[in-house]
Amino acid sequence: MNTHSASPLATKLTLQFFAGLFILFIAAISNLAHATNLLAGFTSIPGHFPPSDAYIVNDDVVVTSFDGTEITANVLVPTSGEASYPAIIFINSWAMDEYEYIPQAARFAEQGYVVLSYATRGFGESTGKIGTAGPNDMVDFSRMIDWLLEHTPTDINRIGASGISYGSGISLLGAAHDNRVSAVVAMSTWGDLEASLYGQETPRLIWGGLLTLLGQLTGNPEEDIAENYGNLIKHQNIEETLEWAGVRSPRTYIDALNARNVPIYIANNFGDNLFQPNQALNFYEQLTTPKRLDLSQGMHASAELWGLINANKDHYLWTKTEMWFDRWLKGEANGIEFESAFNVEPKNQKDHYENLGQWPSPLISDQRLYLHSRGLLSNGKLKTSQYRPWWTQTDTILSGLDTLATTGIPMISNLVGAEITAPVITSIPLISRVNGIVFETNRLDDTMQLRGIPKLRLNIEPSKSKYQMVAYLYDVDAVGIGRLITHGPITDYQANEDQTQTVDLELVATAYDVPAGHKVALVIDTFDLLYAPPTLSIYSLKFRFNKNNQSWLDLPIKE
Repeated sequence: MNTHSASPLATKLTLQFFAGLFILFIAAISNLAHATNLLAGFTSIPGHFPPSDAYIVNDDVVVTSFDGTEITANVLVPTSGEASYPAIIFINSWAMDEYEYIPQAARFAEQGYVVLSYATRGFGESTGKIGTAGPNDMVDFSRMIDWLLEHTPTDINRIGASGISYGSGISLLGAAHDNRVSAVVAMSTWGDLEASLYGQETPRLIWGGLLTLLGQLTGNPEEDIAENYGNLIKHQNIEETLEWAGVRSPRTYIDALNARNVPIYIANNFGDNLFQPNQALNFYEQLTTPKRLDLSQGMHASAELWGLINANKDHYLWTKTEMWFDRWLKGEANGIEFESAFNVEPKNQKDHYENLGQWPSPLISDQRLYLHSRGLLSNGKLKTSQYRPWWTQTDTILSGLDTLATTGIPMISNLVGAEITAPVITSIPLISRVNGIVFETNRLDDTMQLRGIPKLRLNIEPSKSKYQMVAYLYDVDAVGIGRLITHGPITDYQANEDQTQTVDLELVATAYDVPAGHKVALVIDTFDLLYAPPTLSIYSLKFRFNKNNQSWLDLPIKE
Protein backbone atom coordinates (compact mmCIF):
# COMPACT_ATOMS: atom_id res chain seq x y z
CA MET A 1 0.00 0.00 0.00
CA ASN A 2 1.02 3.60 -0.58
CA THR A 3 2.36 5.28 2.55
CA HIS A 4 1.65 8.84 1.37
CA SER A 5 -0.56 11.00 3.55
CA ALA A 6 -2.83 11.88 0.62
CA SER A 7 -4.23 9.39 -1.85
CA PRO A 8 -2.86 9.56 -5.42
CA LEU A 9 -6.34 10.29 -6.77
CA ALA A 10 -6.82 13.17 -4.32
CA THR A 11 -3.39 14.51 -5.20
CA LYS A 12 -4.09 14.30 -8.91
CA LEU A 13 -7.46 16.01 -8.54
CA THR A 14 -5.83 18.80 -6.52
CA LEU A 15 -3.19 19.30 -9.18
CA GLN A 16 -5.87 19.23 -11.87
CA PHE A 17 -7.84 21.89 -10.02
CA PHE A 18 -4.91 24.29 -9.92
CA ALA A 19 -3.96 23.39 -13.48
CA GLY A 20 -7.53 24.19 -14.48
CA LEU A 21 -7.34 27.60 -12.84
CA PHE A 22 -4.11 28.26 -14.68
CA ILE A 23 -5.59 27.23 -18.01
CA LEU A 24 -8.53 29.56 -17.41
CA PHE A 25 -5.96 32.33 -17.00
CA ILE A 26 -4.34 31.34 -20.28
CA ALA A 27 -7.80 31.33 -21.89
CA ALA A 28 -8.36 34.89 -20.79
CA ILE A 29 -5.25 36.14 -22.57
CA SER A 30 -4.85 33.68 -25.42
CA ASN A 31 -6.84 31.53 -27.79
CA LEU A 32 -9.93 30.11 -26.05
CA ALA A 33 -10.15 26.97 -28.17
CA HIS A 34 -6.48 26.18 -27.59
CA ALA A 35 -6.89 26.65 -23.84
CA THR A 36 -9.97 24.41 -23.80
CA ASN A 37 -8.00 21.60 -25.44
CA LEU A 38 -5.28 21.99 -22.83
CA LEU A 39 -7.79 21.87 -19.99
CA ALA A 40 -9.28 18.67 -21.40
CA GLY A 41 -5.83 17.13 -21.46
CA PHE A 42 -5.05 18.09 -17.87
CA THR A 43 -8.23 16.45 -16.61
CA SER A 44 -7.77 13.05 -18.25
CA ILE A 45 -8.87 10.19 -16.00
CA PRO A 46 -6.05 8.05 -14.54
CA GLY A 47 -5.99 4.68 -16.23
CA HIS A 48 -8.22 5.76 -19.11
CA PHE A 49 -6.39 4.68 -22.28
CA PRO A 50 -7.66 5.55 -25.76
CA PRO A 51 -9.44 2.46 -27.13
CA SER A 52 -7.62 0.82 -30.03
CA ASP A 53 -7.38 -2.55 -31.74
CA ALA A 54 -3.68 -1.89 -32.30
CA TYR A 55 -2.60 -2.66 -28.75
CA ILE A 56 -3.62 -4.23 -25.45
CA VAL A 57 -3.18 -2.56 -22.08
CA ASN A 58 -1.96 -3.91 -18.77
CA ASP A 59 -2.59 -1.25 -16.14
CA ASP A 60 -1.73 -3.45 -13.18
CA VAL A 61 2.03 -3.74 -13.49
CA VAL A 62 3.90 -3.77 -10.18
CA VAL A 63 7.65 -4.45 -10.21
CA THR A 64 9.42 -5.21 -6.94
CA SER A 65 12.85 -3.63 -6.72
CA PHE A 66 15.92 -4.85 -4.84
CA ASP A 67 14.82 -3.43 -1.48
CA GLY A 68 11.17 -4.45 -1.66
CA THR A 69 10.00 -1.11 -3.11
CA GLU A 70 7.02 -1.60 -5.41
CA ILE A 71 7.19 0.34 -8.68
CA THR A 72 3.81 0.81 -10.37
CA ALA A 73 3.54 0.95 -14.13
CA ASN A 74 1.36 0.35 -17.17
CA VAL A 75 2.31 -1.21 -20.46
CA LEU A 76 0.85 -1.12 -23.97
CA VAL A 77 1.70 -4.05 -26.25
CA PRO A 78 0.98 -4.08 -30.01
CA THR A 79 -1.39 -6.76 -31.28
CA SER A 80 0.03 -7.19 -34.79
CA GLY A 81 1.62 -10.51 -33.84
CA GLU A 82 5.29 -9.74 -34.46
CA ALA A 83 7.86 -11.92 -32.73
CA SER A 84 9.42 -8.84 -31.12
CA TYR A 85 8.99 -5.08 -31.00
CA PRO A 86 11.02 -2.01 -30.16
CA ALA A 87 10.16 -0.59 -26.74
CA ILE A 88 10.01 2.84 -25.14
CA ILE A 89 10.15 3.43 -21.40
CA PHE A 90 8.53 6.67 -20.20
CA ILE A 91 9.50 7.94 -16.74
CA ASN A 92 7.37 10.39 -14.76
CA SER A 93 8.10 14.04 -14.19
CA TRP A 94 8.49 15.34 -10.65
CA ALA A 95 5.16 15.13 -8.77
CA MET A 96 3.53 13.08 -11.55
CA ASP A 97 2.77 9.36 -11.95
CA GLU A 98 2.70 6.55 -14.53
CA TYR A 99 -0.31 8.03 -16.34
CA GLU A 100 1.48 11.21 -17.42
CA TYR A 101 2.32 10.03 -20.93
CA ILE A 102 -0.91 8.21 -21.89
CA PRO A 103 -1.66 10.25 -25.08
CA GLN A 104 1.82 9.81 -26.57
CA ALA A 105 2.23 6.27 -25.22
CA ALA A 106 -0.93 5.26 -27.08
CA ARG A 107 0.32 6.92 -30.25
CA PHE A 108 3.63 5.05 -30.10
CA ALA A 109 1.89 1.76 -29.34
CA GLU A 110 -0.28 2.17 -32.44
CA GLN A 111 2.93 2.52 -34.44
CA GLY A 112 4.34 -0.77 -33.23
CA TYR A 113 6.15 0.01 -29.99
CA VAL A 114 5.83 -1.71 -26.65
CA VAL A 115 5.42 1.25 -24.31
CA LEU A 116 5.95 1.03 -20.56
CA SER A 117 5.33 4.04 -18.31
CA TYR A 118 6.24 3.92 -14.65
CA ALA A 119 6.15 6.07 -11.53
CA THR A 120 9.51 6.36 -9.84
CA ARG A 121 9.84 5.39 -6.19
CA GLY A 122 8.00 7.77 -3.89
CA PHE A 123 5.59 9.10 -6.53
CA GLY A 124 2.13 7.95 -7.58
CA GLU A 125 1.33 4.49 -6.19
CA SER A 126 5.00 3.47 -6.07
CA THR A 127 6.29 2.89 -2.58
CA GLY A 128 9.66 3.85 -1.17
CA LYS A 129 11.17 7.32 -0.91
CA ILE A 130 11.99 9.78 -3.67
CA GLY A 131 15.67 9.35 -4.46
CA THR A 132 16.10 12.32 -6.83
CA ALA A 133 17.58 10.18 -9.60
CA GLY A 134 19.99 8.54 -7.22
CA PRO A 135 21.51 5.04 -7.16
CA ASN A 136 18.24 3.37 -6.09
CA ASP A 137 16.47 4.91 -9.10
CA MET A 138 19.11 3.44 -11.37
CA VAL A 139 18.45 -0.04 -10.01
CA ASP A 140 14.70 0.52 -10.41
CA PHE A 141 15.23 1.57 -14.02
CA SER A 142 17.11 -1.63 -14.80
CA ARG A 143 14.42 -3.69 -13.05
CA MET A 144 11.83 -2.16 -15.38
CA ILE A 145 13.89 -3.31 -18.36
CA ASP A 146 14.14 -6.77 -16.81
CA TRP A 147 10.35 -6.88 -16.47
CA LEU A 148 9.82 -5.74 -20.07
CA LEU A 149 12.06 -8.46 -21.43
CA GLU A 150 10.45 -11.15 -19.28
CA HIS A 151 6.78 -10.23 -19.80
CA THR A 152 6.53 -8.60 -23.24
CA PRO A 153 7.89 -9.31 -26.75
CA THR A 154 10.50 -6.55 -26.39
CA ASP A 155 13.63 -6.72 -28.51
CA ILE A 156 16.59 -6.36 -26.14
CA ASN A 157 18.54 -4.47 -28.81
CA ARG A 158 15.81 -1.86 -29.40
CA ILE A 159 14.93 -0.20 -26.10
CA GLY A 160 14.51 3.56 -25.77
CA ALA A 161 14.06 5.77 -22.71
CA SER A 162 12.34 9.12 -22.46
CA GLY A 163 10.75 11.57 -20.08
CA ILE A 164 10.13 15.20 -19.26
CA SER A 165 12.14 16.93 -16.53
CA TYR A 166 12.73 14.37 -13.75
CA GLY A 167 12.04 11.53 -16.17
CA SER A 168 14.49 12.95 -18.70
CA GLY A 169 17.37 13.00 -16.23
CA ILE A 170 16.68 9.42 -15.20
CA SER A 171 16.57 8.46 -18.90
CA LEU A 172 20.06 9.87 -19.47
CA LEU A 173 21.44 8.43 -16.25
CA GLY A 174 19.76 5.10 -16.96
CA ALA A 175 21.38 4.95 -20.40
CA ALA A 176 24.77 5.52 -18.76
CA HIS A 177 24.17 2.77 -16.19
CA ASP A 178 22.41 0.13 -18.31
CA ASN A 179 23.85 -0.85 -21.70
CA ARG A 180 20.51 -2.20 -22.88
CA VAL A 181 19.31 1.34 -23.69
CA SER A 182 19.69 2.04 -27.41
CA ALA A 183 18.33 5.62 -27.67
CA VAL A 184 17.22 8.49 -25.43
CA VAL A 185 14.91 11.49 -25.80
CA ALA A 186 15.37 13.89 -22.87
CA MET A 187 12.96 16.83 -22.60
CA SER A 188 13.54 19.79 -20.25
CA THR A 189 16.49 17.89 -18.92
CA TRP A 190 19.53 18.58 -16.85
CA GLY A 191 23.04 17.65 -17.85
CA ASP A 192 24.60 19.12 -14.74
CA LEU A 193 22.51 19.18 -11.57
CA GLU A 194 25.18 21.17 -9.76
CA ALA A 195 24.92 24.00 -12.30
CA SER A 196 21.14 23.75 -12.33
CA LEU A 197 20.79 24.18 -8.57
CA TYR A 198 23.82 26.38 -7.87
CA GLY A 199 25.17 27.78 -11.12
CA GLN A 200 27.60 30.67 -10.60
CA GLU A 201 27.18 30.00 -6.84
CA THR A 202 23.62 31.29 -6.97
CA PRO A 203 20.88 29.20 -5.31
CA ARG A 204 17.61 28.90 -7.22
CA LEU A 205 15.12 30.29 -4.70
CA ILE A 206 11.73 29.92 -6.43
CA TRP A 207 12.28 26.69 -8.38
CA GLY A 208 14.20 24.94 -5.64
CA GLY A 209 11.55 25.81 -3.08
CA LEU A 210 8.73 24.79 -5.41
CA LEU A 211 10.20 21.36 -6.15
CA THR A 212 10.92 20.72 -2.50
CA LEU A 213 7.33 21.66 -1.61
CA LEU A 214 5.82 19.58 -4.43
CA GLY A 215 7.88 16.61 -3.34
CA GLN A 216 6.39 16.90 0.13
CA LEU A 217 2.82 17.39 -1.15
CA THR A 218 2.73 14.73 -3.84
CA GLY A 219 5.29 12.14 -2.80
CA ASN A 220 7.42 10.61 -0.10
CA PRO A 221 10.80 12.36 -0.29
CA GLU A 222 14.08 11.36 1.24
CA GLU A 223 15.14 13.73 3.99
CA ASP A 224 18.23 14.80 2.07
CA ILE A 225 16.16 16.68 -0.53
CA ALA A 226 15.04 19.44 1.84
CA GLU A 227 18.35 19.27 3.68
CA ASN A 228 20.41 19.84 0.54
CA TYR A 229 18.13 22.64 -0.64
CA GLY A 230 18.57 24.28 2.75
CA ASN A 231 22.34 23.87 2.47
CA LEU A 232 22.39 25.85 -0.76
CA ILE A 233 20.16 28.62 0.58
CA LYS A 234 22.22 28.92 3.78
CA HIS A 235 25.54 28.33 2.00
CA GLN A 236 26.59 25.47 4.25
CA ASN A 237 27.96 21.98 3.56
CA ILE A 238 28.37 23.04 -0.05
CA GLU A 239 31.01 20.46 -0.96
CA GLU A 240 28.86 17.56 0.27
CA THR A 241 25.73 18.96 -1.38
CA LEU A 242 27.43 19.38 -4.75
CA GLU A 243 28.85 15.88 -4.45
CA TRP A 244 25.26 14.64 -3.96
CA ALA A 245 24.25 16.56 -7.08
CA GLY A 246 27.23 15.27 -9.04
CA VAL A 247 26.20 11.64 -8.58
CA ARG A 248 22.86 12.65 -10.14
CA SER A 249 24.37 14.57 -13.09
CA PRO A 250 24.54 12.92 -16.54
CA ARG A 251 27.72 14.89 -17.29
CA THR A 252 29.45 12.78 -14.61
CA TYR A 253 28.91 9.76 -16.86
CA ILE A 254 29.62 11.44 -20.19
CA ASP A 255 32.45 9.00 -20.96
CA ALA A 256 30.13 6.02 -20.55
CA LEU A 257 27.50 7.56 -22.83
CA ASN A 258 30.11 8.43 -25.45
CA ALA A 259 31.76 5.01 -25.25
CA ARG A 260 28.41 3.34 -25.89
CA ASN A 261 27.55 5.87 -28.63
CA VAL A 262 23.97 6.20 -27.37
CA PRO A 263 21.91 8.44 -29.71
CA ILE A 264 20.59 11.31 -27.56
CA TYR A 265 17.98 13.91 -28.47
CA ILE A 266 17.64 16.84 -26.05
CA ALA A 267 14.78 19.36 -26.05
CA ASN A 268 14.97 22.29 -23.62
CA ASN A 269 13.53 25.78 -23.27
CA PHE A 270 15.16 29.22 -23.23
CA GLY A 271 12.93 30.42 -20.39
CA ASP A 272 13.62 27.38 -18.20
CA ASN A 273 14.90 28.90 -14.98
CA LEU A 274 15.12 25.48 -13.32
CA PHE A 275 17.35 23.75 -15.86
CA GLN A 276 18.68 26.79 -17.68
CA PRO A 277 19.78 26.09 -21.25
CA ASN A 278 23.49 26.81 -20.67
CA GLN A 279 23.99 23.55 -18.80
CA ALA A 280 22.16 21.64 -21.55
CA LEU A 281 24.39 23.28 -24.17
CA ASN A 282 27.53 22.39 -22.22
CA PHE A 283 26.41 18.78 -21.80
CA TYR A 284 25.42 18.53 -25.46
CA GLU A 285 28.80 19.91 -26.54
CA GLN A 286 30.60 17.12 -24.64
CA LEU A 287 28.59 14.38 -26.33
CA THR A 288 30.25 12.60 -29.25
CA THR A 289 27.26 10.33 -29.87
CA PRO A 290 24.60 10.82 -32.55
CA LYS A 291 22.89 13.85 -31.01
CA ARG A 292 20.37 16.62 -31.51
CA LEU A 293 19.38 19.67 -29.47
CA ASP A 294 16.28 21.80 -29.98
CA LEU A 295 15.80 24.92 -27.85
CA SER A 296 12.26 26.33 -27.70
CA GLN A 297 10.73 29.38 -26.08
CA GLY A 298 8.80 28.96 -22.84
CA MET A 299 9.37 27.95 -19.25
CA HIS A 300 10.39 24.59 -17.83
CA ALA A 301 8.55 21.75 -19.65
CA SER A 302 6.07 24.07 -21.36
CA ALA A 303 7.02 23.51 -25.02
CA GLU A 304 6.78 19.71 -24.83
CA LEU A 305 3.69 19.82 -22.59
CA TRP A 306 1.41 21.12 -25.34
CA GLY A 307 2.31 18.17 -27.58
CA LEU A 308 1.91 15.70 -24.75
CA ILE A 309 -1.62 16.87 -24.02
CA ASN A 310 -2.84 16.98 -27.61
CA ALA A 311 -1.15 13.96 -29.16
CA ASN A 312 -3.49 13.91 -32.16
CA LYS A 313 -1.96 17.11 -33.49
CA ASP A 314 1.50 17.22 -35.03
CA HIS A 315 3.89 18.97 -32.68
CA TYR A 316 7.46 19.85 -33.57
CA LEU A 317 9.21 18.31 -30.56
CA TRP A 318 7.09 15.17 -30.44
CA THR A 319 7.36 14.72 -34.21
CA LYS A 320 11.15 14.84 -33.86
CA THR A 321 10.90 12.44 -30.91
CA GLU A 322 8.97 10.00 -33.09
CA MET A 323 11.52 10.34 -35.88
CA TRP A 324 14.40 9.86 -33.42
CA PHE A 325 13.03 6.61 -32.06
CA ASP A 326 11.98 5.40 -35.52
CA ARG A 327 15.52 5.95 -36.76
CA TRP A 328 17.45 4.47 -33.85
CA LEU A 329 15.04 1.75 -32.66
CA LYS A 330 13.30 0.73 -35.89
CA GLY A 331 16.16 1.50 -38.25
CA GLU A 332 13.97 3.63 -40.53
CA ALA A 333 15.89 5.77 -42.99
CA ASN A 334 13.95 8.95 -42.23
CA GLY A 335 16.98 11.22 -42.50
CA ILE A 336 16.81 12.81 -39.06
CA GLU A 337 20.52 12.18 -38.48
CA PHE A 338 21.25 14.34 -41.55
CA GLU A 339 19.15 17.28 -40.37
CA SER A 340 20.62 20.22 -38.49
CA ALA A 341 21.70 18.91 -35.09
CA PHE A 342 21.17 22.23 -33.30
CA ASN A 343 18.01 24.27 -33.76
CA VAL A 344 16.46 27.23 -31.95
CA GLU A 345 13.05 28.86 -31.84
CA PRO A 346 13.71 32.63 -31.76
CA LYS A 347 11.68 34.81 -29.43
CA ASN A 348 8.40 36.03 -30.99
CA GLN A 349 8.71 33.56 -33.89
CA LYS A 350 6.45 30.82 -32.55
CA ASP A 351 6.84 27.37 -34.13
CA HIS A 352 9.67 28.58 -36.39
CA TYR A 353 12.95 26.79 -35.74
CA GLU A 354 16.24 28.03 -37.16
CA ASN A 355 18.82 25.47 -38.25
CA LEU A 356 22.20 26.40 -36.75
CA GLY A 357 23.94 23.16 -37.70
CA GLN A 358 25.74 22.33 -34.47
CA TRP A 359 26.87 23.77 -31.16
CA PRO A 360 29.14 25.67 -31.11
CA SER A 361 27.73 26.91 -34.40
CA PRO A 362 29.99 28.24 -37.17
CA LEU A 363 27.15 30.66 -37.97
CA ILE A 364 27.63 32.46 -34.62
CA SER A 365 30.51 34.69 -33.58
CA ASP A 366 31.03 36.95 -30.57
CA GLN A 367 30.92 40.72 -30.89
CA ARG A 368 32.78 42.40 -28.03
CA LEU A 369 31.34 45.61 -26.63
CA TYR A 370 33.39 47.48 -24.04
CA LEU A 371 31.77 49.10 -21.03
CA HIS A 372 32.32 52.84 -20.60
CA SER A 373 31.55 54.64 -17.35
CA ARG A 374 28.37 56.64 -16.94
CA GLY A 375 28.20 60.42 -16.72
CA LEU A 376 26.61 62.64 -14.13
CA LEU A 377 23.21 62.36 -15.82
CA SER A 378 23.87 59.85 -18.58
CA ASN A 379 24.02 56.06 -18.73
CA GLY A 380 27.18 54.11 -19.37
CA LYS A 381 27.99 53.12 -22.95
CA LEU A 382 28.53 49.84 -24.79
CA LYS A 383 31.05 50.48 -27.57
CA THR A 384 33.20 48.47 -29.93
CA SER A 385 36.15 50.69 -28.93
CA GLN A 386 38.06 50.13 -25.70
CA TYR A 387 37.91 52.43 -22.69
CA ARG A 388 40.77 54.92 -23.22
CA PRO A 389 41.54 56.96 -20.05
CA TRP A 390 44.61 55.83 -18.10
CA TRP A 391 43.13 57.06 -14.80
CA THR A 392 40.50 55.00 -13.00
CA GLN A 393 36.90 56.10 -12.97
CA THR A 394 34.39 54.57 -10.57
CA ASP A 395 30.63 54.04 -10.65
CA THR A 396 28.95 52.80 -7.46
CA ILE A 397 25.65 51.07 -6.73
CA LEU A 398 24.12 49.92 -3.45
CA SER A 399 22.20 46.82 -2.47
CA GLY A 400 19.16 46.98 -0.21
CA LEU A 401 16.52 47.98 -2.75
CA ASP A 402 15.60 46.26 -6.01
CA THR A 403 15.41 48.18 -9.27
CA LEU A 404 12.82 47.96 -12.04
CA ALA A 405 15.05 45.42 -13.77
CA THR A 406 13.43 42.02 -13.31
CA THR A 407 12.92 38.59 -14.83
CA GLY A 408 9.16 39.08 -14.34
CA ILE A 409 6.69 36.84 -12.56
CA PRO A 410 8.44 33.53 -11.89
CA MET A 411 7.24 30.77 -14.25
CA ILE A 412 4.27 32.78 -15.55
CA SER A 413 6.20 35.41 -17.54
CA ASN A 414 8.21 32.95 -19.61
CA LEU A 415 5.18 30.76 -20.29
CA VAL A 416 2.92 33.64 -21.35
CA GLY A 417 5.73 35.27 -23.31
CA ALA A 418 6.14 32.09 -25.37
CA GLU A 419 2.43 31.71 -26.13
CA ILE A 420 1.65 35.33 -26.96
CA THR A 421 3.71 38.46 -27.51
CA ALA A 422 3.85 39.58 -23.89
CA PRO A 423 7.49 40.40 -23.07
CA VAL A 424 8.81 41.34 -19.64
CA ILE A 425 9.19 45.11 -19.98
CA THR A 426 10.60 47.97 -17.94
CA SER A 427 11.38 51.63 -18.39
CA ILE A 428 15.13 51.91 -18.75
CA PRO A 429 15.23 55.66 -17.87
CA LEU A 430 13.55 54.86 -14.54
CA ILE A 431 16.18 52.32 -13.44
CA SER A 432 17.54 53.55 -10.12
CA ARG A 433 21.05 54.97 -10.41
CA VAL A 434 21.53 54.32 -6.68
CA ASN A 435 20.78 50.59 -6.81
CA GLY A 436 21.54 49.80 -10.44
CA ILE A 437 23.64 50.78 -13.43
CA VAL A 438 22.79 50.92 -17.13
CA PHE A 439 25.03 50.63 -20.20
CA GLU A 440 23.60 51.20 -23.69
CA THR A 441 24.67 50.90 -27.32
CA ASN A 442 23.86 53.49 -29.95
CA ARG A 443 20.81 52.76 -32.08
CA LEU A 444 21.42 49.74 -34.29
CA ASP A 445 21.77 50.24 -38.03
CA ASP A 446 20.72 46.65 -38.71
CA THR A 447 18.81 43.90 -36.95
CA MET A 448 21.01 42.11 -34.41
CA GLN A 449 20.35 38.36 -34.27
CA LEU A 450 21.46 37.10 -30.87
CA ARG A 451 21.97 33.33 -30.78
CA GLY A 452 23.80 31.78 -27.87
CA ILE A 453 25.31 32.73 -24.51
CA PRO A 454 26.18 36.39 -23.77
CA LYS A 455 29.24 36.68 -21.54
CA LEU A 456 30.24 39.51 -19.27
CA ARG A 457 33.53 40.56 -17.69
CA LEU A 458 33.49 43.19 -14.95
CA ASN A 459 36.07 44.85 -12.73
CA ILE A 460 34.37 45.48 -9.42
CA GLU A 461 35.12 46.30 -5.81
CA PRO A 462 32.61 44.92 -3.27
CA SER A 463 32.42 46.49 0.16
CA LYS A 464 31.48 43.17 1.79
CA SER A 465 32.66 39.58 1.36
CA LYS A 466 29.17 38.48 0.30
CA TYR A 467 27.45 40.00 -2.67
CA GLN A 468 25.21 39.15 -5.62
CA MET A 469 24.93 40.71 -9.06
CA VAL A 470 22.19 40.14 -11.60
CA ALA A 471 22.83 41.27 -15.17
CA TYR A 472 19.90 41.90 -17.51
CA LEU A 473 20.04 42.37 -21.28
CA TYR A 474 17.31 44.51 -22.83
CA ASP A 475 16.02 45.44 -26.28
CA VAL A 476 15.24 49.17 -25.90
CA ASP A 477 12.88 51.04 -28.23
CA ALA A 478 12.82 54.73 -29.16
CA VAL A 479 10.95 55.80 -26.00
CA GLY A 480 13.17 53.86 -23.60
CA ILE A 481 10.96 50.82 -22.98
CA GLY A 482 13.14 47.76 -22.52
CA ARG A 483 12.04 44.24 -23.43
CA LEU A 484 13.95 41.61 -21.51
CA ILE A 485 16.17 39.48 -23.72
CA THR A 486 17.95 37.44 -21.06
CA HIS A 487 19.68 37.70 -17.70
CA GLY A 488 22.31 36.04 -15.54
CA PRO A 489 23.18 36.01 -11.81
CA ILE A 490 26.44 35.54 -9.97
CA THR A 491 27.07 35.33 -6.23
CA ASP A 492 30.25 35.44 -4.17
CA TYR A 493 30.47 34.38 -0.53
CA GLN A 494 34.21 34.89 -0.11
CA ALA A 495 35.04 38.09 -1.95
CA ASN A 496 37.98 40.28 -1.01
CA GLU A 497 36.42 43.30 0.65
CA ASP A 498 37.33 46.72 -0.76
CA GLN A 499 39.65 45.20 -3.36
CA THR A 500 39.21 45.34 -7.11
CA GLN A 501 38.57 41.94 -8.65
CA THR A 502 37.70 40.63 -12.09
CA VAL A 503 34.43 38.76 -12.38
CA ASP A 504 33.29 36.66 -15.34
CA LEU A 505 29.68 35.61 -15.66
CA GLU A 506 27.46 34.01 -18.26
CA LEU A 507 23.97 35.20 -19.05
CA VAL A 508 21.33 32.62 -19.94
CA ALA A 509 21.44 31.54 -23.60
CA THR A 510 19.01 33.33 -25.87
CA ALA A 511 17.64 33.52 -29.41
CA TYR A 512 16.36 37.05 -29.97
CA ASP A 513 16.29 39.58 -32.81
CA VAL A 514 16.89 43.21 -31.79
CA PRO A 515 15.31 45.39 -34.51
CA ALA A 516 17.22 48.07 -36.37
CA GLY A 517 16.71 51.43 -34.70
CA HIS A 518 16.62 49.92 -31.20
CA LYS A 519 19.38 49.86 -28.61
CA VAL A 520 20.82 47.02 -26.56
CA ALA A 521 21.03 47.83 -22.85
CA LEU A 522 22.87 46.04 -20.07
CA VAL A 523 21.45 46.62 -16.59
CA ILE A 524 23.13 45.41 -13.40
CA ASP A 525 21.65 45.33 -9.92
CA THR A 526 21.89 43.13 -6.82
CA PHE A 527 18.61 41.21 -6.54
CA ASP A 528 16.08 39.11 -8.43
CA LEU A 529 13.20 37.10 -7.02
CA LEU A 530 14.41 33.93 -8.76
CA TYR A 531 17.55 33.73 -6.63
CA ALA A 532 18.42 33.58 -2.94
CA PRO A 533 20.50 36.58 -1.80
CA PRO A 534 23.71 35.79 0.09
CA THR A 535 23.10 38.44 2.76
CA LEU A 536 20.52 40.99 3.88
CA SER A 537 23.25 43.43 4.90
CA ILE A 538 23.69 46.55 2.81
CA TYR A 539 26.81 46.59 0.61
CA SER A 540 28.17 48.59 -2.27
CA LEU A 541 29.57 47.51 -5.61
CA LYS A 542 32.07 49.82 -7.27
CA PHE A 543 32.63 49.40 -11.01
CA ARG A 544 36.20 50.30 -11.98
CA PHE A 545 37.14 51.59 -15.44
CA ASN A 546 40.61 52.23 -16.88
CA LYS A 547 42.46 51.26 -20.03
CA ASN A 548 44.46 48.50 -18.30
CA ASN A 549 41.40 46.76 -16.87
CA GLN A 550 38.72 46.63 -19.53
CA SER A 551 35.18 45.46 -18.82
CA TRP A 552 33.23 44.00 -21.69
CA LEU A 553 30.12 42.23 -22.93
CA ASP A 554 30.45 39.50 -25.58
CA LEU A 555 27.27 39.13 -27.63
CA PRO A 556 26.77 35.95 -29.72
CA ILE A 557 25.72 37.23 -33.15
CA LYS A 558 24.39 35.18 -36.02
CA GLU A 559 26.14 36.45 -39.12
